[in-house]
Amino acid sequence: MSRTGRAFAPGHLTAFFSVHYDDDPRRAGSRGAGVTIADGVTVTVNEGDGRTLNGVSTEIEAVDRVVAALDVPAGVTIETDLPLGMGFGVSGAAALATALAADHHFNLDRPEDVLVELAHIADVEAGTGLGDVIAQAHGGVPVRVEPGVPPYGCIEPVPGSGRVEYLPLGTLSTPAILSGNTNALTEIGDTCVSALRADPTLPHLAELGRRFADEAGFLDAELRELLEAVVAVGGDACMGMLGRTVFAFGDGLSRAGFEPTVTQVSETGAHVIDSE
Repeated sequence: MSRTGRAFAPGHLTAFFSVHYDDDPRRAGSRGAGVTIADGVTVTVNEGDGRTLNGVSTEIEAVDRVVAALDVPAGVTIETDLPLGMGFGVSGAAALATALAADHHFNLDRPEDVLVELAHIADVEAGTGLGDVIAQAHGGVPVRVEPGVPPYGCIEPVPGSGRVEYLPLGTLSTPAILSGNTNALTEIGDTCVSALRADPTLPHLAELGRRFADEAGFLDAELRELLEAVVAVGGDACMGMLGRTVFAFGDGLSRAGFEPTVTQVSETGAHVIDSE
């Protein structure tokens, strides 16, 4: 008898990143750093072929690629309160949670690292993400030291937990940015990774994120003003990549007079949540 397949993957807010393409999608990905959050994506898998997102029929290429790779007749129900296209890694989270839920439902018993690899490849080949899946599988505040999945990719944690606030302002096109010339962006991102590894703290991560967003040309007047307001009250905030979202560790957005959504650092990575 099949078991109910239900899994959760945390959202992921990236502070800075560099792009690393490779003919082998296991090696392709990004270096960078960000935070996984308790707000995320829940996926339920049953027999079928439909795809819904918050009750509406949808198409998410990364999810379809995961189902095809597992070769199962999976109907996928995706639920999330996270805003779409605003830098929360929803596509990667949906792909990863689908892999875990489908494996559980169809009794495939694939090792977790294999499922993570499938989801990473799906997100990379769909053009919707380069490092979200690896971070979402890990949880916490991960630094992606090397691109890709293990044994090629490597993660180091930044110590930290507790409150995270975020304020979504609008969308950016991840595929459009990642398909363009990313050389300058990558140089800045690699510099930020090295700097954070030398001083791995949440305030330093946020500071480097602001520097990255500024030097990479992502800050418009509204985003810059918002970040400056948080810094002015002693908060630690930066822009979430790739979206017009600002996030802060602690209560910096609230103290600066904004009304953000409040969540927490995700203490665990993606996991099955229903073992029936």
